[in-house]
Formats: sequence, structure tokens, C-alpha cells
Amino acid sequence: MDTIWPKTKMLLEKTLSPGLYNLWIKPLAARARNGVLELTAPNAFVAAWVRERLADSVAEAAAVVMGSRPRVVVTEKTIATGGVAAAGVSQGPRPIRAAAKSLTLPMTPKAPDLAGDRFRFSYDEFVVGPCNELAYVASRGICDLTLSAEQLFISSAPGLGKTHLIQAMGRQLSFCGDQEHKKLRVAYLSAEEFANRLVMALKTKQVERFKAAFRENVDVLLLEDIHFFRDKPRIQDELLNTLKALQSRGCRLVFTSSFLPKDLTGLDAQLLSRINSGFLTVIDKPDRETRKRILECKAAVHQVLLPDEVSMLLADRLCADVRQLESCLQNLALKARLLNCGISVDLAWDVLRHYDVAARPLTLDDIVSYVCDVYRLSPEQLISKSRKRQYVLARNTAFLLARQHTDMSLADIGNRFNRRHSTVVKGITNIERHLSLRTPLGRELERTIESIHA
Repeated sequence: MDTIWPKTKMLLEKTLSPGLYNLWIKPLAARARNGVLELTAPNAFVAAWVRERLADSVAEAAAVVMGSRPRVVVTEKTIATGGVAAAGVSQGPRPIRAAAKSLTLPMTPKAPDLAGDRFRFSYDEFVVGPCNELAYVASRGICDLTLSAEQLFISSAPGLGKTHLIQAMGRQLSFCGDQEHKKLRVAYLSAEEFANRLVMALKTKQVERFKAAFRENVDVLLLEDIHFFRDKPRIQDELLNTLKALQSRGCRLVFTSSFLPKDLTGLDAQLLSRINSGFLTVIDKPDRETRKRILECKAAVHQVLLPDEVSMLLADRLCADVRQLESCLQNLALKARLLNCGISVDLAWDVLRHYDVAARPLTLDDIVSYVCDVYRLSPEQLISKSRKRQYVLARNTAFLLARQHTDMSLADIGNRFNRRHSTVVKGITNIERHLSLRTPLGRELERTIESIHA
């Protein structure tokens, strides 16, 4: 029984984003008994956040370890008062103000997210091609100070390698052999994690500690998915002041987004100017030769014997993004192991039935037809003014698929659905959030998106 929680945490570390895991899961203690997994959080705020947003993810991971889905109960750490121990959630509701006095931020006051083990990707595994060469060279330039700018903005559609590249930068800067780089304090987190930490600091009245952590104790800030800050003025103000402080100290700043700066509506003009003041680079879809080399690299990493004719077939047929390439490769390797046979062209064709078996690229009409079929809507309902949850989810899915599979601009996509450019950005951001957090809806959306070629 003592191994249930450690094994569950290992699964969660693999499925959740590093920031979510380190900030919310790592501080938890737990015990399992009689089909119940009892989680103990360090304070009431963390307990409430885990209970509301991560309980389902914890239950699903624990089900793999325990053999059946447990009931997840979240309490806060027992506090001794007057000789009597009382768990916060078991004593009934308490005034928020009284509870907030005892809360502490689950982060170091000196520097956030400096642990090198957050960086899962390295430059050794990054395949360079015409689609990403400029981004690769610029990122290297930030690391070794050969780039004329100290700030970099990497933009690409989802699944094309911007997370790999920014994590490779973090690894390089954290573990570089020379003494100068060993002293660098590298902070790597997503925009949502930055926002969550600020909210926690406000709730616990530790804003000055938050400011010191990010403004005074960071040499390199790696910030992902900055489009998350759209329409969040309070958080934008704090980020703007943080960037001003870091830039005044000559710190290096790297941002990633699924959108170009000109598409980031809903951001303060000053903040957008700061973000856009460095070197801008875009990662495009990989060409056939680059896709083939990516497959061969992934096969070597996963220790899969991939015949040349199979890698050529997959590279010909899978054109969407790198995630699709890796997903197909993993499914192919798993099927070969289950059947106890080698990977062959015939087996690859069998797996490709669930991916892109058509040589022609998808059109927006293909995407509309597919989304309407999945969500059981008519094209008229899809572009209607209705705000029903199913309609909104279907539209957002169509927005993301159009972004991934066509060369249409965001404005053109919006025009097709009678929506503003900003609505398309917001819809894609919402879908990406569920996908990255691996929420139950996110996992369902992932299957929907991957099945468009089936």
C-alpha cells in the first residue's frame, strides 16, 4: 500500500505539464485505504485547487496503479491549535480571511523553477530542417550569446517543436559546462503557471515575495504560451513590470506562442511592445525529408527498429505535425510487440488507417464536414450565433484543425465561421489548454483531433 502514491505520482509526472506537477502534485502527501485515496495538501488554497481541477487526473492515474478508480478526498494539512489537532476541511467552513493568514506559497522565495530536471528535451534530439533552422540557430545564439538580441519570440502552430526548442535551451543554460553558465538562474514555466502563482500570491498576501522571486532572482526567463495572458489585465500589469525589471538587468527572455505577435489581440500595447522587441522566428511544417529524419530520430530514442521503406511511407503520409509522427510510430511499435513481429510496410499501412491515408491535404470543407459529423451538427448550426456548449466546442475544434491543416490566416478562418479574428484565437487557446493539461475533455479532444484522418 505504501507504493501506491509514489507510483501514482510517477504517472502524473508523465501526463501533467511539469509546472502543474511541481506546483500542485509534488507537495501532496497521500494514503490509500478501502478504495479511497486521501490527499493531504500543505494549505487550504492548494487543497481547494487540487480538489476542483486535478481530482479527476489523480483518480485516473491511481486507477492504473490500484486496479480500480478510487474516490479522491483532498484535505489540508492538520494544524495543532490549543493541543487539539484539526484538519481544515473536516471542521466545516471557515472564514476565508482567517484561513488565508496561515497559507504559504509552495515555491522557493529565491528563484522559481530552477530545477534542471524539468527539461525533458535536448538539442541532441532536435532535428533541424528548412522549417526550423532559423529558430534553432536563434535559440543557440541566445544560449551562447552570439545572437545580437537578448530576447527571442518563437511562434508556430501546435505540435511543431517550439516546446522542444525552449526546453533544449533551458537544459543547455542549466547544465552548460563553463562557470559562467553554471551560475545562471533559469526560470521555465507556462503563462498559466505564472498566472496561477500570481493569483496564489494575491490570495496569500505574498505579492512582494512573488515579485522578488521573478524580478530579482532570475537570469533567464523561458515563458511558454503567452497567448494565455489575453484579456487578463491584472496579470498583464504584473508581467509587464516583471519584464521591465528583467530587461533592465540585462536578462535573457524567451517567449513561445501558437500565434504571431500581430495576432495577439487582448494584450496591453506596452506589454506587446516589450514581448515583440527581440528576435522573431517562426517554425513551419516540416518537409518530407525532415519528417523522415524526425521519424528516424524518434525511433532511435524509443529503441525501435524502423526499416527505411517504412519511415519513407510514414513521412509521405503524415504531414500534420511532429506529434502525429511520434504518435503513429509509438502505435506501430506497440502493435509489432503485441503481435510479436517486426515492423513492416503492411503493418504500417494497417496503423495508418487511423491517420492520414490520403495524399491530398485537408481543406476547410473537409474539416467542417468532419466536425459536424463528430458533434452531430449541421454546417448552419456550426456557424450560427448560438452559444450552446456543444456548438462552441465544435467551433473551437474546427478552428484548431483549420490552423493545423490549412494555410488560412486566422482572419480568414474567422470569416468562414462568421467570427472575429480574436474569437478564433480565444477558441484555439481554450482547446490547447485542455490538451496540454490532459483534462478528461482534453483527452477526448485529442482522440477527436487525431481521428480526423481515420
